[in-house]
Amino acid sequence: MEIHRFGIDEALASLKSGSTGLSSAEAQRRLREYGRNELAATRRANPLAEIVGHFIGPFPIVLLVAAALSFVLATQTPGDDMQRLGFAIIVVVVVSGAFSYWQAFRAERTLAALQRLLPARVQALRDGRVEAVPTDDLVPGDVVVLQAGDRVPADCRVIDSEGARIDLSTVTGESVPQACEVDASSSAERPRNLLLAGTAVVAGTVTAVVFATGAHTEFGAIAQLAQRRGGERSPLQRQLDHLSRRIVALAVGLGVLFFAIGWAIGIPVWTDLIFAIGIIVAMVPEGLLPTLTLALVLTGRRMAARQVLIRHLPAVEALGSTTVICTDKTGTLTQNRMSVRSVYLGGRIAEADAVQDPGSVRAYRPLFETAALCHELPAAGYLDEQAGRNGDPMERALFDFACRALGAPPRAPRRGAIAFDTRRMRLTTLHAHPDGEALYCKGALETVLPLCTGFLREGRIEELSPAAHADIERAHGEMAVRGLRVLALAHRTNVGSGPASEAAADSATRFAALEQELVFVGLAGLEDPPRPEVPAAIARCREAGIRVIMVTGDHPATAIAIGRDIGLIHADVPGVVTGEGLRHMSDTQLQLALDAPEIIFARVQPEQKMRIVEALKRKREIVAVTGDGVNDAPALRAAHIGVAMGASGTDVAREAADIVLLDDNFASIVAGVEEGRAVFDNIRRFLTYILAHNVPEVVPYLAFALFKVPLALTPIQILAIDMGTDSLTALGLGIDKPDPRIMRRPPRPPDEKLLDWRVVGRAYCVLGAVEAIAAMAAFFHVLHDGGWRPGTPIAADDPLYLQATTACLVAIVLMQSINVFICRSGEGPIFARGHSRNPLIPTGVLFGLLLTLAIVYTPHGNAFFGTAPIGAVSWLLLLPFAAALIGIEFVRRRRARHRQMPPIPARAG
Repeated sequence: MEIHRFGIDEALASLKSGSTGLSSAEAQRRLREYGRNELAATRRANPLAEIVGHFIGPFPIVLLVAAALSFVLATQTPGDDMQRLGFAIIVVVVVSGAFSYWQAFRAERTLAALQRLLPARVQALRDGRVEAVPTDDLVPGDVVVLQAGDRVPADCRVIDSEGARIDLSTVTGESVPQACEVDASSSAERPRNLLLAGTAVVAGTVTAVVFATGAHTEFGAIAQLAQRRGGERSPLQRQLDHLSRRIVALAVGLGVLFFAIGWAIGIPVWTDLIFAIGIIVAMVPEGLLPTLTLALVLTGRRMAARQVLIRHLPAVEALGSTTVICTDKTGTLTQNRMSVRSVYLGGRIAEADAVQDPGSVRAYRPLFETAALCHELPAAGYLDEQAGRNGDPMERALFDFACRALGAPPRAPRRGAIAFDTRRMRLTTLHAHPDGEALYCKGALETVLPLCTGFLREGRIEELSPAAHADIERAHGEMAVRGLRVLALAHRTNVGSGPASEAAADSATRFAALEQELVFVGLAGLEDPPRPEVPAAIARCREAGIRVIMVTGDHPATAIAIGRDIGLIHADVPGVVTGEGLRHMSDTQLQLALDAPEIIFARVQPEQKMRIVEALKRKREIVAVTGDGVNDAPALRAAHIGVAMGASGTDVAREAADIVLLDDNFASIVAGVEEGRAVFDNIRRFLTYILAHNVPEVVPYLAFALFKVPLALTPIQILAIDMGTDSLTALGLGIDKPDPRIMRRPPRPPDEKLLDWRVVGRAYCVLGAVEAIAAMAAFFHVLHDGGWRPGTPIAADDPLYLQATTACLVAIVLMQSINVFICRSGEGPIFARGHSRNPLIPTGVLFGLLLTLAIVYTPHGNAFFGTAPIGAVSWLLLLPFAAALIGIEFVRRRRARHRQMPPIPARAG
């Protein structure tokens, strides 16, 4: 129903209501028919199913199967401690799954935040009387009365307005409050005779009839979009999914293959099954997910110290891979408050601060009085520093500017006013002074200047000559080109007093007759100032190869001007796409438009923001969206990473986002990108580290199956390495600080994998291979010294066998203690990371060695892990292998650096 096209009487009749509202009985009947004015929550899945869902994945399923088989084997081979292994595996799975469960309630929190924006009670006409009605009880046809400071509780059609202005920023993104209109409107885009739920009245009083409630409002539609839109899986999640599937496929494939080989060569079935479980446990990096999650948690804590709060752990890495940031303007790039930047007075343009000296104030006092008195701020708002802060930001800015110059608000009681509206495009007020009444007027130049016959210059009133008229027009153009909102100010003194003027004040028609022969006192240029840190943040984003696109509900000219101020726009004619133009674009045209090097989207709707995000994603960009209002919530959830403002942002935006900037500082996003890029590098080093020890864990099982030698490492000892000795060092790699040069390189390609062939080759074929040789050498050294010879059977509880497996375990731990420094150093010197101190690395190495000593030399460690004390020779034997690992890595890095160096040009002659 296009109710905005109806006149007042027709609109009321269409809702079967009247100017006195509904009767209580009719309101109750409609409440039963249309339901409560609240946002209906979408149906949640069964809570038990949600919990189970967090424990379903490639790693958990394979490990749980391994645990089940361990329990079965425990009944068949009681002496092999398979029951203990089964319980250990279950603990690993539970720890891994528990970290992600808390995210199940994000949609509910978003919905609750949306609901909290609505008022609890509202003044409504029932039975011809104004009474406070619970917001939830409003129904279509109710007539509500809203005053400055009230939030609009439902979608309404305006039927009366007394200077009402509406802040639409939380729904449409417009920074400047809009005046209400009463008459029918043929406009299809944001008719001003409609009030949208969730917006706020910032000035005046408005009476309106409700035509939509609850989920049927525009506000409710946004809530549904924010809730239904499934969260996009981050690049990290997708890559870990891919990695998990590949590792599981490899582990299961090897397990089945070597089970078949064992069966073929005559290994007993239960022994063969233990062997297969050992292969799977060795290949699946049990510590990967919990250690990675904990690393992200600790990185998130470090980011919180930099004013970046992480609400969704994989968002840490996703932010680092961002290639495009779609940012709202109001409240994100700007401060969401107007300020007077420039003024035109006496034939010159000056900065606002330059005209507040005593001489300028004396010469142009009428300008400052007009700015201070001609407004629609809430009652007492212009006398109390705090009371008027929720008024129109433009009027508050003018009032503050004038009061700073005058020293205090002028005391001049208001006698009447004609409110600003779109037809008049000006506001006029009448005030009493000791020497008579004065009229003050401000508004658009084209409506104020024709009323003027005088021109204020240096305290004198001159005739408004054609030359002065042309100069005013020129100044207005110069200020508008700078993106300022330009208002003309005029006044008239001695308009009369007594009954005639009082009658004029009571009659809008007679009051308007006083708007003649005004004196033009100046122009005021206002801006919504950018945050001071934003230009530097934009520059860093540009240096880092990150594209920033402004997506706002504001006017295109304002968006372009702000873009130039913050360094976002450099072209003479940047690309600008309005919401209306976007509606007529196909998806292909939109993707082609996004190829422009500089582009701004203005006057867009929330669903259009989502469309822009989807188009960028189709272009294989990693998209981050910043915002602070209700209108941003759907796009925040649609993007790979949503970034909300913490202090000034709405609850809706914060709940829908993955990351919250606690200080509302756009520059903090740069710190987040820096940390996120470090996360990718750290995870890759972390993966290299944990995959390297898979090789010495698997090789004993391959040797056991292929060469019929004793098993060099038991499954419980594998878990001791994966979840014990390697845990802190792996975590240290995961939380290493960023390299200072990390923001000087472009974003990595979207298809770059965490685990590519280069990483796999280095982990398995270089680092892992050396570790496997060292581990098997230590194992056979102990066996040989104890008198064992190939082909001789040895019992699982034989002290010699226990010492040999212990030596293998010690070899892996010691080699990993060297490997952690190799992995951490990247391509630089192995034991030097001068740009960053990370005490967790040496602490982790020390912890791993102490835990190993406890496993090897304490009775409890021997009993639980199946170990036995070994002599010093077994430790010393490993030193050459450690030196070899360092030497091989040194040679590899040197060759890699030589390949990357450009050829030296031949010397002429």
